[in-house]
Amino acid sequence: MSQGPSDQHPSDLSPEEYASYIPADKDTEFLQRDELRPIRIGLELLKPELIQKEEQINSTIVVFGSARVHEPAIATQALKKAEEEAAHNPNDPDRQRQITIAKRQLELAKYYDVSREFSRLVSSTCQINGHCDYVIVTGGGPGIMEAANRGAADVQAKSIGLNITLPHEQHPNPYITPRLSFQFRYFAIRKMHFLIRAKALVAFPGGFGTLDELFETLTLLQTGKTDKVLVVLVGREFWERLINWSLLVDYGLISPNDLQLFHYAETAQEAWDLIARHNGVPCP
Repeated sequence: MSQGPSDQHPSDLSPEEYASYIPADKDTEFLQRDELRPIRIGLELLKPELIQKEEQINSTIVVFGSARVHEPAIATQALKKAEEEAAHNPNDPDRQRQITIAKRQLELAKYYDVSREFSRLVSSTCQINGHCDYVIVTGGGPGIMEAANRGAADVQAKSIGLNITLPHEQHPNPYITPRLSFQFRYFAIRKMHFLIRAKALVAFPGGFGTLDELFETLTLLQTGKTDKVLVVLVGREFWERLINWSLLVDYGLISPNDLQLFHYAETAQEAWDLIARHNGVPCP
């Protein structure tokens, strides 16, 4: 004989202890469901936007570059260590390769100082009298990004870091303004925030991440999706060796005019002068 509703045994849990009783906006496990992805994307877009408005961030300059480029003193130490390790086994090709890489890393280390000086120059020029224009924004990591956030901190100015959750552990560098340090789940929303307020993208030597952001911005400029971002490549020798721009033109894959979508600079002052001229009088 089946049991009727009145014969069912009550649960050991009270109604308040079931997950269904938790209000939806407070149920973090519910918010992680696949079906809630559109909600998460919307929240991820909105939260940094509201905070930046509250902090009166009017415009930004995006600084990108390798997380693996260190300041000269650290790069010098790394080369010395590589040479010491190779001395114990001079016939080991892997050890010799590490020396070659360490030497090249030391060559690139100058860009850490350029990035830091650029940020210091821009931030001290534009963040005055409570205005927050041309605020430096980076990917929030080490290397070139750290240098840019550090330059702003040198002059007690604000800077932004847009970190991303990754399979391996990542921490924001210590120079980001704490209330402007964000963490993203979705690369697409993070990319939007890089460019929403951007007046310029300054790209230093870097790897896949730097190239990804650079080419996405160039594509937006080429297709007319944006016309407000000036692209500056720091280190002409590096970029021309890395990317055969003229080959793309020779094969008709891009227009000769597309080569006008970016500019070169070698120093912090050159990069800032390009941006200032492009935008007219840059600061209030």
